[in-house]
Amino acid sequence: MSSAIESQVAGLSGSEGGAAAGDLKRHIGLWSAILLVIGNAIGSGIFLTSGIMFQRLPSATLLMLSWAAGGALTLAGALTYAEMGAMYPQSGGLYVFLQEAYGPFPAFLFGWTCLLVILTGQIAAIAIGFAAYLSYFFPALSAEHVFFSATLFGKHLTVLANQATAFVTILVLGALNYVNAKSSNGLNAFLTVLKIVGIAVVPLLAVFLARAHPVWTPVVPQGVAHPAAAFGVSMIAVLWAFDGWQYVCFAAGEIKNPQRNVPRALTLGVLLVIVVFMAINVAYLYALGAEGLSGTVRVGERAATALAGRPGAVVLSVAVMISAFGCCAAMMLVCGRLFFAMGRDGVFPRYFGRIHPRFGTPHTAVTLTTLWAAVFALTGSYEQLYTYVMFGGLLFAVAAGVSLFVLRVKRPEIPRPYRAWGYPVVPMIFIAGMLLLVVNTLMQRPRESLTGLLLILLGAPAYFLWRARSR
Repeated sequence: MSSAIESQVAGLSGSEGGAAAGDLKRHIGLWSAILLVIGNAIGSGIFLTSGIMFQRLPSATLLMLSWAAGGALTLAGALTYAEMGAMYPQSGGLYVFLQEAYGPFPAFLFGWTCLLVILTGQIAAIAIGFAAYLSYFFPALSAEHVFFSATLFGKHLTVLANQATAFVTILVLGALNYVNAKSSNGLNAFLTVLKIVGIAVVPLLAVFLARAHPVWTPVVPQGVAHPAAAFGVSMIAVLWAFDGWQYVCFAAGEIKNPQRNVPRALTLGVLLVIVVFMAINVAYLYALGAEGLSGTVRVGERAATALAGRPGAVVLSVAVMISAFGCCAAMMLVCGRLFFAMGRDGVFPRYFGRIHPRFGTPHTAVTLTTLWAAVFALTGSYEQLYTYVMFGGLLFAVAAGVSLFVLRVKRPEIPRPYRAWGYPVVPMIFIAGMLLLVVNTLMQRPRESLTGLLLILLGAPAYFLWRARSR
């Protein structure tokens, strides 16, 4: 694959980063790419995780520190991936980085895990978050209502109303991505602007209508068992909320002038997300205080209600719905590009590498993503989903970070339009932080972590089967 990538990189020197015949069209500009980073990162997690985090670690100081640390690690990752994204500006993202650094097998395992858990599970979890806020307006769609219940093959099956809502949402967005990728990108840009405007309501209300004054000391309250481990678990939730920023690299084959725009989009997009997340968590603390925040799932809605009553809750709930829906739209846009790249390489069945003759979209890859994510939405709780997602994601984040060092040694001749700022310190900080979280997740969530690891290893027989059939 290396020679193919080199020839493609060589053909991307024009201002539009022209694409070869049969490739996806480059229709995403710089600002659309930045909005794609923001749209992928700001979903429903920021409105659903802080209350759960505070229940495990009831410290305002440590809550803000965990969000700051998560933002710093995310920015270090963005600076790390930016170099490789500019080197290999094509569809596939981390799959391409891993393949160039380690070969096809580790790259395939990443794609396999993305299909089974990482991407499809994340889409499902965000869709469930969307359903949670939609139920504010339509209570019949909440998790408290059963949509379908039956016994099949001796096993009782129950589908809750929020799961059915998430299922339908994913199908609708999948259909849109099937017929028009450019419209999907435009929808993401529009929804991202709306979500930023809506989210800004909570920090602004907190400035003028603060109802509580958070206690910043002691940093670690008495009675908290194993605070370091609890902080690590909180970091899982933080990185889940930030996760998605890296997926702009998956759509690099559709970004104009990718050597310049991919690094810029990653850096500027992540910085804006950090500012938004820190501001809204401060607003939560000033709106609810420790008692109101602890254990609250729909924390954004409750904070807006405390600040401005029902009108505030309505505005915030609409903003969160737009945010989660827009995040799903952004992830659906980029997710299929990974399986498209793997189909082109022959490590997935080759029909996933096809482009629709009329719509110009990777239609078979989009269909695969849509159907599996929709099925995933029907199983698992919100917290279980993001734990499965994060463990697999953390493992491959470590491998992708290390691949920057491998490529510096293995492929020094490849042009590097952008070189990682702070190399080697910043990439090492990113790798070390991700590695610590892998260990902590394994220790604190052994069942979910080992399940995720098993799903990764199940890709080995599938890889050798498909490679044999391909040959």
